[in-house]
Amino acid sequence: MTTQQVLIGVGLTLVLAVGSQILASRLRIPALIVLLPVGFTAGALIDDIDPERLLGAAFSPLVSLAVAVILYDAGLGLDLAKLRGHTRRVVVRLIWFGVLITWLLGALLAAPLLGMDQRAAIMIGAILVVSGPTVVGPLLGFVRPKDRLQHILVWEGSLIDPVGALLGALVFHAVSASTSHHFGHGAVGFLTGVGVGVAGGVAGAAVLWWLFRVLRLGEVLGTTAQLAAVTGVAALCDVLREDTGLIAAVLMGLAVANLPGIDVPARRPFFETLVSLILGLLFISISATVTPQSLRHVGLPALGLAAFLVLAVRPLAAAVSTLGTDLTRGERGFIGWMAPRGIVAAATASTFSAGLVAKGIGGAPKILPATFVVIVATVTLYGLTASPVARRLGVVRPSRSRPLLVGGDPWVVDLGVALKSTGLEVLMWAGQEQQRERIRQAGIELAPGELLAAFTGEGPELEGITAVFFLTSEDDFNALAATILRGSVEAAVHHLGAPPGSHGVVAPFIGGEVLFGTDLTWPAISRRYEDGAAVLARPAGGALPHGSDLLFLVRPDGRLDPVTEAGAPLPGPGDTAVLLAPGGRGAERPDA
Repeated sequence: MTTQQVLIGVGLTLVLAVGSQILASRLRIPALIVLLPVGFTAGALIDDIDPERLLGAAFSPLVSLAVAVILYDAGLGLDLAKLRGHTRRVVVRLIWFGVLITWLLGALLAAPLLGMDQRAAIMIGAILVVSGPTVVGPLLGFVRPKDRLQHILVWEGSLIDPVGALLGALVFHAVSASTSHHFGHGAVGFLTGVGVGVAGGVAGAAVLWWLFRVLRLGEVLGTTAQLAAVTGVAALCDVLREDTGLIAAVLMGLAVANLPGIDVPARRPFFETLVSLILGLLFISISATVTPQSLRHVGLPALGLAAFLVLAVRPLAAAVSTLGTDLTRGERGFIGWMAPRGIVAAATASTFSAGLVAKGIGGAPKILPATFVVIVATVTLYGLTASPVARRLGVVRPSRSRPLLVGGDPWVVDLGVALKSTGLEVLMWAGQEQQRERIRQAGIELAPGELLAAFTGEGPELEGITAVFFLTSEDDFNALAATILRGSVEAAVHHLGAPPGSHGVVAPFIGGEVLFGTDLTWPAISRRYEDGAAVLARPAGGALPHGSDLLFLVRPDGRLDPVTEAGAPLPGPGDTAVLLAPGGRGAERPDA
């Protein structure tokens, strides 16, 4: 290819990847639904976008390294110590029994349906066990199932990608070894490959431990050091033994996330942006390699395989995994209707199918196009039906707002009580034990201890939050925490403003949504509360009582609209107003 063709191909791939993700975000659908058909269409119409022509022999190794970064990133979000309570049994069963059932039944049907060698069928069965947070997360965000279902499916999706990639790598080496005329030599090669991957993961985790524990790198260098360590270790493992870098990357992520004593910096926007960009580029590039000719004799059989996985295999895996648990029939049914395939299935199919084709395994050329069809079919089907199915099964979370109030002063607790009285599901968090006890005594649900870690670490405890309000007496904490969370959560984030003439280090200089306007700062509200003012809820309409200030409007459908510096929401029929009203409490302060 000429330099101009390379530039056009690379530039167009990047534009299509990012443009498809932007379009998907505006349509509020998983990016896969846009990326895959766009890449397939572009590959069929434009020769310059074909990654095998652009990169040649470098394409497969680059895909392997890119997937290594994605799997390491997924592993960083897994704190296995938090997998407890009622979710543990179901999630563990979905990983163990669900993977085994999907692998075996998928392989059994793929061989006769797709007309491939049993070894190729075993490989595609292993590839199709994964789902992944990159497709499950957006779907759940749109459907908004109940918390328990959200927890189970998020943890399954996060864990099954590295497990599935590890399984795919192991199966690839086993299938490759089986082509040897000397079984002993093949077995030794298989065990050697596993050993190289495990050794690389251990060595990479040790390197990261040294970087963070000894050198104590900051967030910027720490982020780039993680990227360099993962790609370097994965590349070295692949040089020593083909396709063992994925094993090393998975083990590195899991080890770093769960080993004590490693203070890994929070993932910066750069790292998250890089992973998002890699996902888009991979989907466009991989789908561009699938030609219309390759689908000619694979399309209908692959759709049959997808239907079998959706209608028979997943419900069976869900039934076995939820047997003997306290999940309702609707919850079990929804788990049986949520298993879209994602980036790891596409990337492992692209990586491993080429190796099996080179070894002359019958049906190996059908692995990638069949996987492509299954991905498109499952993502489209679940994307279009998940919401109505969840409503039919009665497992959708109520549409009412679920605000999180951060702060435990008496007036903040009264605000939580007032909001709860309107029917909202209020959650509160406070750092001091005295404040936490005050929240408990008020009968309000208390969020678990590490607030920012729960958000930035992608823990499951605080899912479902629709708005966060920082109401502590520390203006700098309110402003900084609100700034951090705005990049980590989809919920609206608001904080109290700093008083005029504040000597705070940060708060006076950070913008954003200032709650209640510039006059109702924490000192102002606290003084009025000490003078007997109360936070109360009353039907909206008409003029506010003399001396009262509107804080929130609760709509009839449960939406919560706060008063901000930008202005106050307009009341409508059936609204409830939450006010700071004078003389509503009497002279005594509770919990004084």
